[in-house]
Amino acid sequence: MALRHAVLAALLDDEYSGYQLAKAFDISVANFWHALPQQLYAELARLEADGLVVGREVVQETRPNKRLFRVTEAGRAELERFAEAASKPSSIRDDLLVKVQTADRVGTGPVIEQLEQRAAAAGAKLELLGKLLDNMRGDTDEAEYLLRGERVGRYLTCLRGLAFEREHRDWCLRTAAVLRERQQTDAER
Repeated sequence: MALRHAVLAALLDDEYSGYQLAKAFDISVANFWHALPQQLYAELARLEADGLVVGREVVQETRPNKRLFRVTEAGRAELERFAEAASKPSSIRDDLLVKVQTADRVGTGPVIEQLEQRAAAAGAKLELLGKLLDNMRGDTDEAEYLLRGERVGRYLTCLRGLAFEREHRDWCLRTAAVLRERQQTDAER
């Protein structure tokens, strides 16, 4: 998947400035695609040059003018082509896993600390995603929303992010506990 498809998908919900897109991206898309704000601005320029988004200038009195972007029909067609194409299987590529794999040979202290930091970050994301899901659902219960909700795709990707972060947090905490216990056992010998 290219960044362009993630940006187009994020713009399906609304018209955004680059700044607003970065904020929306951080909340809704970041659970499956990461991009820095500079990358988003550059991608918006490419998408506009390719006719996949169109921008309009909004004059503001107390702030600098801003440009708002929305997906064009060509952008929707690009997303349809993307949706029809076969997806590659996902895989894990995480430097923390390499560190855990070597922990019993090179020391566990720093690895335990990083695992606990990751668990805390996953916990914060869980809270954020939970609030986002609640916000999307409103007063509707989940089963009803999944059946009749307005943006079920966005909701389903947030559910996947929630499941991922929960599992990631739990794995980090368990792994840190195992390494800490081994560290104590080794110290007692």
